[in-house]
Amino acid sequence: MPSLSHIAGSSLLLLMFVAMNSQAAKSPTSRIVEVDTNMCRTMQDLGVLHKTAPVSCPQLRIVHFSYLGFDGKIHDDGAVMVMAAVVDHVQAIFDTLLQKKFAIAGAQLMDHYMGDDMASMRDNNTSAFNDRAVTNGSAPSLHAYGAAIDINPVQNPFVQFEEGGKAAYLPAIGSAYANRLAVRPGKPTRKGMAEEVVDVFADNGFLIWGGDWDAPIDYQHFQISRGLAKRLAALPVAQAQTVFNAYVENYRSCARKEKSANTDIEKTGAVKANTVKAKCVTAIDRVNIGQP
Repeated sequence: MPSLSHIAGSSLLLLMFVAMNSQAAKSPTSRIVEVDTNMCRTMQDLGVLHKTAPVSCPQLRIVHFSYLGFDGKIHDDGAVMVMAAVVDHVQAIFDTLLQKKFAIAGAQLMDHYMGDDMASMRDNNTSAFNDRAVTNGSAPSLHAYGAAIDINPVQNPFVQFEEGGKAAYLPAIGSAYANRLAVRPGKPTRKGMAEEVVDVFADNGFLIWGGDWDAPIDYQHFQISRGLAKRLAALPVAQAQTVFNAYVENYRSCARKEKSANTDIEKTGAVKANTVKAKCVTAIDRVNIGQP
């Protein structure tokens, strides 16, 4: 007959085992899913994907991820669709945003909005792939390649300038964020502003931020270069992934050298990321896209 101490010890171990497994089940995770035939057909039916798209369904992947909502709770329903070549780094981006406790309002695939970018922005939806033209233009957007991500459009609006220099905000409610300071005297700290995570996107190959543009300004928008997107789209998936991984590593190597050589670089946010990018991005693109 086992002793009482043995029974107590076994019970304690059992309770610890159950607790650990319960915690593991609740732990937020991210995963990558291929775009199957049914998903592809649905995108075509809803106008998210067209026959003229620069990438096909086998070149796309979905990242399902957990995120910290503006309500302070962890949500496990996040999803963005991106080019397969960049998917591992996009997964790393959203894992890092969760670790950094960066708030995201929500992230649903563009199927939910039938490809309507304005509806997605009004809903403050973080999104990626959508086979559409650039805003106010005819060329394919980098979203049509699955090589661009828009994050928290309300907190990070698209700003275009009308005649006379008047600023117009998309979505309109985004005008409340014309002042880009997250912390202001006498006012609560504002969450979800893109300046906080410019370095996270850059470290994963998304070196172009619309917040750096002069007109229009697109605070929500992160992308890779058009030249690199075209090159990746022309390659088989495995080879494209190898090329993009090398691109990211080349940038990281350059960034490490710049940070080591310039200890006076601002320690936080967009200032740091842009100072480093200014030193690295041109040389990296020449190497990886074959520019002269």
